[in-house]
Amino acid sequence: MKLKGKKVLLTGACGFIGSHLVERLLDEGCDLRAFVYYNSFGSYGWLEDLPADKQKNIDIFMGDIRDPNGVRTAMKGIDVVFHLAALIGIPYSYHSPDSYVDTNIKGTLNVLQAARDEGVEKILVTSTSEVYGTAIYAPIDEKHPKQGQSPYSATKIGADHMAESFYRSFDMPVTIVRPFNTYGPRQSARAVIPTIITQLLDGKDEIKLGALSPKRDMVYVKDTAEAFCKIAECDKAIGEEINIATGEEVSIGDLANNIIELINPSATITTDEDRLRPDKSEVMRLMGDSTKLTELTGYKTDKVLSEGLKETIDWFRKRGLKGYKTYIYNV
Repeated sequence: MKLKGKKVLLTGACGFIGSHLVERLLDEGCDLRAFVYYNSFGSYGWLEDLPADKQKNIDIFMGDIRDPNGVRTAMKGIDVVFHLAALIGIPYSYHSPDSYVDTNIKGTLNVLQAARDEGVEKILVTSTSEVYGTAIYAPIDEKHPKQGQSPYSATKIGADHMAESFYRSFDMPVTIVRPFNTYGPRQSARAVIPTIITQLLDGKDEIKLGALSPKRDMVYVKDTAEAFCKIAECDKAIGEEINIATGEEVSIGDLANNIIELINPSATITTDEDRLRPDKSEVMRLMGDSTKLTELTGYKTDKVLSEGLKETIDWFRKRGLKGYKTYIYNV
């Protein structure tokens, strides 16, 4: 299947990965409907940072993924669905798990039911590497056991199984796409790389972080967006769970030191107790195996971490820190 000319619905379009995927889908020649979380300010999130010529080619639908009626309306006439809308902050899920169930599980159910009713050609449901929990073996392939080490990851496991059930029960053309730790321009300070960069660019000589020993597989956001498109065009991907990963890992401590060297080599790191997660909840190692992605689509992520970090830092320098609160812990 080719994406060009297809009527595409992208949920979570106003977010970090979503906004990059919007650009990629427009470049691909899709007729794009962007599902944006309703707010009384009429804000389109990161879509407002896109060039004007791209913004005018987007059909904006403001709604709430938790509302089945709105989702069903947005699904009218759609060929392909990229479902990215989710609550993603792990620390926030500790004290508001109900909202994660409503958004991540029930929201995904709403999308699946509406897509089934409308007879869409293909639906990609976005998972997360957090569903694996701390690696039992590495690199982590799609057969690795699921471990709900936070309410967030538990709801994403539930959403994944809901998507799988629709494929098995109703022959829905569903693919579960599982990005590892995506980073790049437009990411919020909820994530570690923007947390480090914004503190340094704000002139802080002492960087506050949580645990430094966990290891992550960092994927540049444009690679993630490209992989989504390749998976969508691959008919053999239907019914599959597919990792998007680099197969390499870096500790949070080493990652922080790499960024410090690029911005302010004299800066130091201090542990902020408020940023430490419960011992049994912290995921200590995530390194992905993307063999299935490459075998099915021919695509392999290619952005080197050092290059991606430089591009991300440059973006923050050019844009400035408006909206980034470096004096608080962003959960």
